[in-house]
Amino acid sequence: MESNLQLSSLSVSCAQKEIVHDVSLAVPAGQVHALMGPNGSGKSTLAVALMGHPAYATSGTITLAGHDITHVPIHKRAQAGLFLSFQQPHEIPGVPIATFIKAAYEAIHGAITPQALKERAAVYMDVLCMDEALWFRNLHEGFSGGQRKKLEVLQLLLLRPKVAVLDEIDSGLDVDALQTVANGLQLARKEQPTLSLLLITHYQRLLQYITPDVVHVMHQGRIANRGDAALALAIEQQGYAAYEAR
Repeated sequence: MESNLQLSSLSVSCAQKEIVHDVSLAVPAGQVHALMGPNGSGKSTLAVALMGHPAYATSGTITLAGHDITHVPIHKRAQAGLFLSFQQPHEIPGVPIATFIKAAYEAIHGAITPQALKERAAVYMDVLCMDEALWFRNLHEGFSGGQRKKLEVLQLLLLRPKVAVLDEIDSGLDVDALQTVANGLQLARKEQPTLSLLLITHYQRLLQYITPDVVHVMHQGRIANRGDAALALAIEQQGYAAYEAR
């Protein structure tokens, strides 16, 4: 099966300290993979390195839909179909959401009128239980944690990437918001059957709504274990310690 995302012997360093060591994994088209592990295991470092954060140096290879993007700049990775949802989306005063998303959409898919984009967004905002008035507010300004995470999923639905890396999209959500976010992700998969999801999470609770095809366990910057969805449940019941070695 063709892989939308493939990492081959990927190591990541920051300030000359190696944080991620020799990670190899492949996420085939249409599959959901979960990347789990305790705090400090290197999950978020891996995520931002995949997107090309300039503070992180990489060795190894990152392949997106068959194309080597290891040394491609951030905006070109996004245009090629890579999407990153931030663990803690930043508040950006003075930048309206409508303007921000329109610029992102047009950089990937070409011109669209503000009204046409708003109409598309309104459909998804209804699914995500978002007040349409948010569309006219500044990016994340005064947003709750749940509103910020829903806005990340709204961008995913509108931008339609090939691969979405979601860094703790479930953190800080109550039960209702978690299910709403999961519904948005399931809609994205329905509309794009070849979409690949890499869900970075500490917990099994999101995976109750979106069953992963593969679970990767990260420990001290390495992939220490792999398994199916049952592995996530076992970690929830027993903790990470028993699964931190192959």
